[in-house]
Amino acid sequence: MKVMSKQFFQIILSVSAMAFLIACSPYQGQHKHKTRLASSDESSQLLQSDYPYSEGDDIPAIAYMHHDETYNAESVIPPQCYTKTEGVNNPCYACHQSYDRSEARPNQMGDGTLQGNYEFSDVGLRNSWKNLFVDRQALIESIPDKDIDLWVDEDNYHQALSAAVTSAQKQEYDFLEAQPLPANMRLANLGNPDIAFSKNGLATDGSFWVAYNYKPFPSTFWPTNGSFGDAMIRLPKDFRNINGKFSEAIYFLNLAAVELAMKDLESVTIYPFNEKAHGIDINGDDLLSESVNRLVKPSHYFGDAKNTSLARMLYPQGSEFLHTVRYLDENEKGDILPSKRMKEVRYMQKHLFRSRESLASAYYAEAKDKHFEQLPQTRYLGERGIDNGFGWTINAFIENKSGELRPQHEQELAYCNGCHKSVGASFDQTFSFVRKAPGIDGWGYIDLASLTDAPNINEELGEYLTYMTRVGGGDEFRQNTEMLDKWFDDDGKIKASEVANTPSLQALIVPSPERARKLNKAYFTIVQEQSYLFGRDATISTAKNVIEKIDTEQAPLLDEHQYKWDMRLDWAHQSGLNLAKEN
Repeated sequence: MKVMSKQFFQIILSVSAMAFLIACSPYQGQHKHKTRLASSDESSQLLQSDYPYSEGDDIPAIAYMHHDETYNAESVIPPQCYTKTEGVNNPCYACHQSYDRSEARPNQMGDGTLQGNYEFSDVGLRNSWKNLFVDRQALIESIPDKDIDLWVDEDNYHQALSAAVTSAQKQEYDFLEAQPLPANMRLANLGNPDIAFSKNGLATDGSFWVAYNYKPFPSTFWPTNGSFGDAMIRLPKDFRNINGKFSEAIYFLNLAAVELAMKDLESVTIYPFNEKAHGIDINGDDLLSESVNRLVKPSHYFGDAKNTSLARMLYPQGSEFLHTVRYLDENEKGDILPSKRMKEVRYMQKHLFRSRESLASAYYAEAKDKHFEQLPQTRYLGERGIDNGFGWTINAFIENKSGELRPQHEQELAYCNGCHKSVGASFDQTFSFVRKAPGIDGWGYIDLASLTDAPNINEELGEYLTYMTRVGGGDEFRQNTEMLDKWFDDDGKIKASEVANTPSLQALIVPSPERARKLNKAYFTIVQEQSYLFGRDATISTAKNVIEKIDTEQAPLLDEHQYKWDMRLDWAHQSGLNLAKEN
């Protein structure tokens, strides 16, 4: 196993190693400020430097944070919303959906019209994600493969667990300094999932986090487009205990009940459960058996949470999620897998349960603000993160220039609300859990090799095949050349048969080692710039199918290229897993 050396840190962060980055940086020009691309020894001095800007200067991202000046008041509009669709290429449907009111979903956003209309504020009409328009090829070529491999293999999450609070964190400019992770974002050995989790996904450190195997959302979270992701869930103490004592059987029974509530299913497979020992009939056969392996949807949760009723498509109060975004690592066999190094560590907690009726008021307030052309508001909670206005607290750490994890600045956190506030396709402001492989097949750390391209509910073809067909590429921007070369013919038509017969998601959406290194290097340059406010997408070259200024007279998509879609999956059609249909 490779180990990051102090010598490498000194080399990669030295002034000489950064000189080329400074010269080629898209933010370097006739500037009066000092650049942040410097050695770690100089960082504290630069942080205390003045930034005497003049109008028209190309200001770096950290200067906006330094002065608490808002760079992008519409950061909730993600980069993908500026895709050139040419009227026919539709990546928009995966987020923007309106569902029939008869379904009575708690999510009442109903933003399916955004597939056919640009409904941006005046501020949002201009694309502020300037990192999309940076050609990073020269920067990528300047970084040796061995150096980026060492960088990727370093476990910066473990460092964040053991980090001590320093006096620097008490200074005015501590937003770029590494800080220890808060208690609710800690999980021992998370950089090494084989050690961190048991086979059923339960954390081995007693933190009660449970990892689950899910199908990544198309296509930003496909490894071929830059990052590996994972996800863990944790329920409150009452959902883990019976008579005040922890019970793994009760915990996984309640996790299964949450799955039924969120996916709106009637039953799901579970690990063998002794009904006689607990005195409860969970499979609805009016008998008490010593071993049952299916849970029929109950009215209430179990154990010490027995007085809490299931709420359709809503998590119970106190539910938590931990999600890490990682680089792409290569093992000895040449397989591309999640790295030890974390790009980001993201956290959500449902601090307030809001009923469907209560949520209606939040969606109404959102619509009202938009109608009166009010810019999005984000409520900051200091060290706790931000409040999304729908009952969730969101927090996240990201790499500083030295690769250590630091709290995200409030402007960087505002970006999270773009997905986890009011998007029509989401379930209780989340995405991954309803895409979990069903029942016991979905408990355990994410494993793309165990999953195939299951279709969405009410569709026949695989989800990713359908998505690439509708988008016209392997990413929203249609510039992932490896995906285009592999899965599309010379006329730009998808090779549907080949995609449909791909044996696993690992083979379908994971890049080659060559592309993985380029993506790692591209993101590394963003880390060195600390330019997350300008975009976090690891683009290798300048985005060509992206709009810089929206023309509201041009409809984004023709009617015949707009789609109804449900992100939940029909796992009965997934080959490779022996699953029974559950709805």
